[in-house]
Amino acid sequence: MRTVALGAVLALHALALGALLAYEPARSALLAVAPIIVKFVAPVKVEPKPTPLRVSPPPPRAEVKPSPPAPAPVAPQPVVTAPAKAPLPAVAPAPPPAPAAPEAASVAAARLQLAQTPTPAPAAAITAPVFNADYLENPPPASPAFSRRLGEQGRVILRVLVGAAGSIEEIQIRTTSGHARLDDAAREAVRRWKFVPAKRGELPVAAWVLIPISFSLEG
Repeated sequence: MRTVALGAVLALHALALGALLAYEPARSALLAVAPIIVKFVAPVKVEPKPTPLRVSPPPPRAEVKPSPPAPAPVAPQPVVTAPAKAPLPAVAPAPPPAPAAPEAASVAAARLQLAQTPTPAPAAAITAPVFNADYLENPPPASPAFSRRLGEQGRVILRVLVGAAGSIEEIQIRTTSGHARLDDAAREAVRRWKFVPAKRGELPVAAWVLIPISFSLEG
């Protein structure tokens, strides 16, 4: 067995050596490269390009406007002449109106009548009724006892209509005292008073009069 293996190894080495010897001439042939020939060529002279001429654009052409058409001739209009008017006949001025003598006389008479009419005398002033004269003896009303116990006090104003004969025709409460008992006491007391009637000139007339009455706890 060793002999066979040794023989096989030797055979393989022999084949490898033969293949190496056969490859060597081909390798030598590949290494033999043809020489490189270098040839210097003179550079080509490049001439510069000519500068193009700058041409300015032509000036713009002036726009020529067409002339307007000539107006058509207008035919002359016929002139119409109005006939001259005949002069108007002269008109004689109207005679002035005759003065109205009767009317003027009536106006003068009316003015004379107005001048002679007497003007009415001014109306006489009215004097108010009198209630506070001493000779009338009108006592002030007393506060009701119940109002004094409750501490009621105040001022009432009565509006009294006094007739031409001096008698009381109506009594109204103009301003209340705030307490009905005091208002009633004032009205009952004034109802018994005496009055001097109002007068227009020398004539007695009916008229209203205001009477203030005060109720105080100090009195």
